[in-house]
Amino acid sequence: MLSSDEVKHIALLGRIGLRESEIPKYQKDLSEVFDFFRTLETLPTDTLVPISHITGRADVMREDVSASYDGQAQVLENAPATKDNFFKVRSVF
Repeated sequence: MLSSDEVKHIALLGRIGLRESEIPKYQKDLSEVFDFFRTLETLPTDTLVPISHITGRADVMREDVSASYDGQAQVLENAPATKDNFFKVRSVF
């Protein structure tokens, strides 16, 4: 079982404020979690093949293609307001 100092240290690392009355509960709970990890460490994983994705999909992203425009006029014609070949926006200040 974890000591109270170890629980306090873990709480400090996790930025969790603990009252003294909560330490015994966390000692028990965290010890059970660490015991489970120790059990997992004993499992034979030498023959397992690592997978990168559980669905088997390789790459579902579209090809990265840049949009081509004929020029500034084509871009500006979609703007709600323009002035002197620039986008016109409301003043921030």
